[in-house]
Amino acid sequence: MGVDFSTLRTLISRYCVGEENWVDSRTIFIGHKEPPPGTEAFIQQRFPDNRIVSSKYTFLNFVPKNMFEQFRRVANFYFLIIFLVQLIIDTPTSPITSGLPLFFVITVTAIKQGYEDWLRHKADNAINQCPVHVVENGKVVGKQSRKLRVGDVIFMKENETFPCDLILLSTSRDDGTCYVTTASLDGESSHKTYYAVQDTKAYNTEEEVDTIHATIECEQPQPDLYKFVGRINIYMDNEPVARPLGAENLLLRGATLKNTAHIYAVAIYTGMETKMALNYQSKTQKRSAVEKSMNAYLVVYLCILIGKALINTGLKYAWQADPNRDEPWYNDRTEAERGRHIVIRAFTDFLAFMVLFNYIIPVSMYVTVEMQKFLGSYFIMWDDEMFDKELGERAVVNTSDLNEELGQVEYVFTDKTGTLTENNMEFIECCVDGHVYVPHAICNGQVMPGATGMDMIDTSPGPGAREHEELFFRALCLCHTVQVKEEETVDGIKHGIHQGKSTSFYISSSPDEVALVEGMKRLGFTYLRLKDSHMEILNREDEIERFELLEVLTFDSVRRRMSVIVRSSSGELYLFCKGADSAIFPRVISGKVDQVRARVEHNAVEGLRTLCVAYRPLSPEQYQEVCHLLNGAKLALQDRDKRLAEAYDIIEKDLILLGATAVEDRLQEKAADTIESLHKAGMKVWVLTGDKMETAAATCYASKLFRRNTQILELTTKRTEEQSLHDVLFDLSRTVLRQPDAMTDTFSSLSGDCTDYGLIIDGATLSAVMRPTQEDSISGNYKEIFLEICRNCSAVLCCRMAPLQKAQIVKLIKASKEHPITLAIGDGANDVSMILEAHVGIGIMGKEGRQAVRNSDYAIPKFKHLKKMLLVHGHYYYIRISELVQYFFYKNVCFIFPQFLYQFFCGFSQQPLYDTAYLTLYNISFTSLPILLYSLIEQHINMDILKKDPSLYRDIAKNSLLRWPIFLYWTILGVYDAIVMFFGAYFLFDNTTFTSNGQLMTTNTQMMFGNWTFGTLVFTVLVFTVTFKLVLDTHYWTWINHFVIWGSLIFFVVFSLLWGGIIWPFLNYQRMYYVFMQMLSSGPAWLSIILLITASLLPDVVKKVIWRALWPTTTERIQNADKLYKGQLSEFTPLASLHAPSKAGSHRRGSGNERNVPNPRRSEPFTKKIMFTRWQRTPDYSTFTPLLRFADGSRQSKQGHAYTGAGPETSV
Repeated sequence: MGVDFSTLRTLISRYCVGEENWVDSRTIFIGHKEPPPGTEAFIQQRFPDNRIVSSKYTFLNFVPKNMFEQFRRVANFYFLIIFLVQLIIDTPTSPITSGLPLFFVITVTAIKQGYEDWLRHKADNAINQCPVHVVENGKVVGKQSRKLRVGDVIFMKENETFPCDLILLSTSRDDGTCYVTTASLDGESSHKTYYAVQDTKAYNTEEEVDTIHATIECEQPQPDLYKFVGRINIYMDNEPVARPLGAENLLLRGATLKNTAHIYAVAIYTGMETKMALNYQSKTQKRSAVEKSMNAYLVVYLCILIGKALINTGLKYAWQADPNRDEPWYNDRTEAERGRHIVIRAFTDFLAFMVLFNYIIPVSMYVTVEMQKFLGSYFIMWDDEMFDKELGERAVVNTSDLNEELGQVEYVFTDKTGTLTENNMEFIECCVDGHVYVPHAICNGQVMPGATGMDMIDTSPGPGAREHEELFFRALCLCHTVQVKEEETVDGIKHGIHQGKSTSFYISSSPDEVALVEGMKRLGFTYLRLKDSHMEILNREDEIERFELLEVLTFDSVRRRMSVIVRSSSGELYLFCKGADSAIFPRVISGKVDQVRARVEHNAVEGLRTLCVAYRPLSPEQYQEVCHLLNGAKLALQDRDKRLAEAYDIIEKDLILLGATAVEDRLQEKAADTIESLHKAGMKVWVLTGDKMETAAATCYASKLFRRNTQILELTTKRTEEQSLHDVLFDLSRTVLRQPDAMTDTFSSLSGDCTDYGLIIDGATLSAVMRPTQEDSISGNYKEIFLEICRNCSAVLCCRMAPLQKAQIVKLIKASKEHPITLAIGDGANDVSMILEAHVGIGIMGKEGRQAVRNSDYAIPKFKHLKKMLLVHGHYYYIRISELVQYFFYKNVCFIFPQFLYQFFCGFSQQPLYDTAYLTLYNISFTSLPILLYSLIEQHINMDILKKDPSLYRDIAKNSLLRWPIFLYWTILGVYDAIVMFFGAYFLFDNTTFTSNGQLMTTNTQMMFGNWTFGTLVFTVLVFTVTFKLVLDTHYWTWINHFVIWGSLIFFVVFSLLWGGIIWPFLNYQRMYYVFMQMLSSGPAWLSIILLITASLLPDVVKKVIWRALWPTTTERIQNADKLYKGQLSEFTPLASLHAPSKAGSHRRGSGNERNVPNPRRSEPFTKKIMFTRWQRTPDYSTFTPLLRFADGSRQSKQGHAYTGAGPETSV
């Protein structure tokens, strides 16, 4: 008999769990009160506590988890195997030679990672043990944050941060609103308004709140900060009253209560289920491109090692196949060993050869790299140019593993608010009917004192324009959502703005609105307050005007405008409307449109944020019609937003244009210069922000991310409503691919004669692009089309981004086919996800807490410090570590290849060529310090030149110094040097005779001959050759270099003399006794050492000379020029002339009149403009003929060479 399990499962889920689809929503009992009997039954779900966990390890799992992570590294796992082999079988070398360095590396790394995780535990505990006030049985009691439960009613005071996600029940304000800043969530420090549930907003004491009997049904937690759907069932007389809940009722964890004395709210999402926690990425271990290259090289050398061991094992048994050539008696093998099966013997010999040649893989390289990264990171922390006096902060390094990655960045993802900008709006000017007003400079057509340095337009309005002008000022004082916060003075009397000294300030959800209201105050019209639905204004005659606020048509990003309807004290009705020019001009029927439009365009070019202002007088009949329309839309439960939008569209028409405003969002100091330098260095900069599109676009223009001739492509909700996403994507794709060569070189993209594309995308459209769709196979590759569009854009702006979307964008670019190196920089908790996702994460020590700094790899005080961090420190770190890695492999090939060759001359008996002391100390003492010091202080090019010519960064892009051809060159060089050393020494000993006491002596050198003498001669040549190779590669010499390099060589000689010159009592046998002195007593030995060192180094020197003469890189040209000017090249500016001819040509194309001459700003003194004008007119002010020889060998051009490389930092 068959049983229908699906029916059974349905019955169990329905009666045991409550509802079949219970997982889609949750039910919360406010104050943990059960609903009254007879109502719909709810099954209480289990919810997590309010504990936040950002740490990686616990006390119990630290050792196994950390060991697992460390032994995932190829090198660590390999050395563990070798160590175990040395313990198990009889090998030529001691297990200590592998075990000690491995133990040191593992221990140091474990301590470092354990300490970092302990700091994270400490930070978590500080958050989890924070005190919170909870209403229980009509009283407020204290609790630790981690003990909060879903359903707890929480009491919060002003300036406290919400401990979990809450639904607002009531506030201290009569209208049931509260003001909140969400700076740590979406980066916006402005005040946002949230609303209490209508039926509970009157409950204002603990006792009253405790009587609330209600349940909340809402969606399960999801990461979107801007979405929330739920409903509250309030039981009054056992009859439930349902009310909708939306994002305007939800207070998010991490936000802060402002301008509201206290609130009562109920916890609905706690701990790791809060929206903030869901937007966190888990912290994974980041690995640099250099480390990946090291691992790849390691695998190659492992194959070489196995190959050597197999060849030697095979040849050994081939050689011993002859009965006369059996294993010699002095190798001390027992009969039992001889009697073993040949396979076991062969395998044991193979492992013995592996251990003998094991030194080709340098364990000390990993120790040196760890030390180089750790010590090198202090140069960032000690850099005085990256110290901010205002904050009193230096740069901080949280992870030293990624230093060299700073020199490989291809994509920079930056936050906007607080990262690029100071989030500090300043009112610049307004234009009424074509007349310009600058606060404190030009007012009512009169030039104010102290305004002589301003870029002025003399505009005197006629007598009839006075009325329009005042209407414009009133419109800006009324058309906003600004609140006034008044503070009490010491004597306890409240002073308003209009009473003597101002002790009040404006707060709003939009910093622009505050700037506009403050600007009007400076022009004579002061907004005082909103009281009893009446707005009060203080006019120029110090008279208070009162307007009744009837309706507010709120701003939204699709309409791009907002309006208010007011009634003046004389009974006149007005609709005042302000918004983006594109949203206002089409709705205007009269006014001086052309003059205002011209001024708006002028200000937009300067990167100012512009708004247009218009009005419409309303008759009482028209107003009644407006009220009817709005009320009908507001009461609709279905499609409320759509009906409101339609109503607004009907109301906001037939407007009369009054004028326009210009506001500047202050960029951080040198932010534009930094972005320009990053572009010149070949990096693509993307701005990812939670801000509005218009705001973000204006910042992008101001920061030179978008230029004047940048063609903006929009991929936004507004556009996808008009066309399908599929059509929009293909349209944009066709547009950018029309010029396939436009973006091949960033220099040409900087020039004026090719189209420069900039893309703007919003969060909603990005979700649609990223969403996998099953029904249409074509739409499956939306991501690919989107990536193709982005690749062809010089800059991309992503606005209205949720924190997790920022991380998705970074992940998308990381996973693209080029696998570029990404860097993310931000200052708020909303940036943490992308900081953790990017290859390199940088936190800015801004005003929005320290979460970004805590979770970043590096932290800097200001955005401008990113320039030096990448172009100087990143460049140096990469150059240094790439030389370190290649040099280590090179010196180990030189070290071990003679050992391999020696086996052909000792019957493959695993006899070491070098003494044990030499084997152990070669990598630890004799050759380690010079390369460690080189990797810490080498500067192949002067620091100032790297800052002035960002294009040098391109020379090291895409891991260019660790590519396979270069790796192959170093390996071949190592093999060549090893052959020269081994066979040079071998031929020196070729002719030997017996001495009277039975010893071998060479007839041509009269030197005592033995295998240890031979090995010592090879080793001496080896140590001097590899050290001199480093000497040839060093460009930056200090006394420390000289001390360490020559000190290492002297230490080797002194050690050899002592090791062989004294009978050491703790040694069982002393095979090196008197060997070194005996070798040095021979004159020809000295000559052979000098000849072999010269022969080893000669090919490398010849190759370098030929390459530099025939195919010099930009770096080498500048090195040559710097030598010519004795290290003073940075004082001379025409670095562009030193670029390779192909680049120089395109570079010169970009030196048009508009690119490198910064746009003068109204806020700058006039003299600065004169300086730039002079710069433009005399392009050859700093031409130096000798430098131009390095460009292309031609004589100086008749036109002179204008400097184009260094950007705004150049001293004129």
